[in-house]
Amino acid sequence: MKTILSTEIIEKVKKACIDANLYQDEKIRNKMIESAEKEDSPLGKEIIKQLLKSAEISGKEDLAICQDTGVSVFYVEIGEDVKIEGAGKSDSSELTSAINEAVRQAYQEAYLRKSIVKDPLRRVNTNDNTPAMITVDIVKGDSLKISFMAKGAGCENMSALKMFPPAVGWEGAKKFIIDDIIYAHANPCPPIIVGIGLGGNFEKVAYLAKKALFRHIGDRNPDPFYANLELELLEEINKTGVGPQGFGGITTALDVMIEAAPCHIASLPVAINIDCHAHRTRTVIF
Repeated sequence: MKTILSTEIIEKVKKACIDANLYQDEKIRNKMIESAEKEDSPLGKEIIKQLLKSAEISGKEDLAICQDTGVSVFYVEIGEDVKIEGAGKSDSSELTSAINEAVRQAYQEAYLRKSIVKDPLRRVNTNDNTPAMITVDIVKGDSLKISFMAKGAGCENMSALKMFPPAVGWEGAKKFIIDDIIYAHANPCPPIIVGIGLGGNFEKVAYLAKKALFRHIGDRNPDPFYANLELELLEEINKTGVGPQGFGGITTALDVMIEAAPCHIASLPVAINIDCHAHRTRTVIF
């Protein structure tokens, strides 16, 4: 049994929250540089260069890459042989408390915008960006992996989900996805990263779409069938002409990731979760 102190979780997760919001991920930066070189629209090329320059200034000045510092989204994989201990407790609530305390401290100390309201209709701000949206998977072993994403509303609001009959097949699912990208247009601040969920059921498919976004850019699905669909979809999205910030060009998306799961014989669930060009993620492992 491995014991992890909640104080250690707070410090490392706090740093992850701050780093993700202030400093552009190197893989994203490299992909955007590559995309700028290939972009055939002069305006699109200049927009990508300006986005890169803005991120560079943010890093140097320790400022947020984007003013919308987002909902704090976490995917946690906790080993069966891990015990979280702190404040006299050692249970799952201690993990949740530690993550929320990390968010609270990070968003205060780094002067990040607090964007969470206590109730969807009685909209009073919680003033510390909590509660975080936390999903926990129990896995074998004694490791703890906590992945963070700062998810702004511009891209999150462009999410979509459809429960199709299986007869629509991949072509029907693909049309739904591309139509949503065209509808979203400039709202999610392209060039975007697209997470796709296929299968499961109503709630599972949304989980899959967001989980896909936690993969590193360029990491293909381990199943060659879905890896090929990712590349096919990326190519077709970039033919839509939406382009950087919606001003046209061949760089609408930087990458597409697909996650799939078993589903009912009468269903083909499809979910789309879009992330903006900043793609602010970090992972800590204990």
